[in-house]
Amino acid sequence: MTVLVRGTGAPVTVFAHGYGATAADSRAFGSGVTGTRVFYTALAHDGVPAADFGYPALAAQLRSIADQHDASRAFGASMGAGALCRLLAEAPDRFDRVVFFLPALLDKPRDLSATDRLTALGSLSRTGDVEGVARLLRNELPPSVRDTTTATAYCRRHAETICRESMHGVAERLTSAPPLESGHDLSTVTAKTLVIGCHGDLAHPSHIAEELADRLPNARLHMFDDPAVVWTDRKGLREVVREGFDDPG
Repeated sequence: MTVLVRGTGAPVTVFAHGYGATAADSRAFGSGVTGTRVFYTALAHDGVPAADFGYPALAAQLRSIADQHDASRAFGASMGAGALCRLLAEAPDRFDRVVFFLPALLDKPRDLSATDRLTALGSLSRTGDVEGVARLLRNELPPSVRDTTTATAYCRRHAETICRESMHGVAERLTSAPPLESGHDLSTVTAKTLVIGCHGDLAHPSHIAEELADRLPNARLHMFDDPAVVWTDRKGLREVVREGFDDPG
């Protein structure tokens, strides 16, 4: 497993990325966070069946990394937010502070638009169609950045990750089984929490972020109006993440 450690000292924050991303992609979220930052790449075990990588396994992987590095804080984006959600349902006092970015689902099936997207990515992944995945990802980007060198490299890198053999079937697995099973409760989570969502993001509906913030007892919600905030206001996003972890209020 790839693990990148940046910074020194306490507190220690672990970062869980989204589908198709890697440890390196998570670094952008943690650039303003104090202390030690631990970034890791999930689903990095070639030859392990994708069926073993549902949210329970992702949550166990996240907890293992956090325990190894004595992390008291955690960040989860998209798929990583689901893993973090599942971990907190099982261990509500594991972290002091947590930040969720673009949670996609909780305990109900995905919206049809998000399901269609993952199904398409899963089909392309199984056939090893790197160009097809890159093209799909590129078409989701804002027109203003779609043809930039940075965007092209981003889409290619993610496409190559999604088409790895160890990722075949993962998209379908994430579509069929949400992070929380019936009966899972978040009402005893002790961490101070920030939930970040975006209006207009079809893959990560804003109502999921709102519902997650409502379910957590010590949470606040920050909503961006632009669904492409990662591309259009990365500096602002970093500041919100930093405040979620480091604001003493």
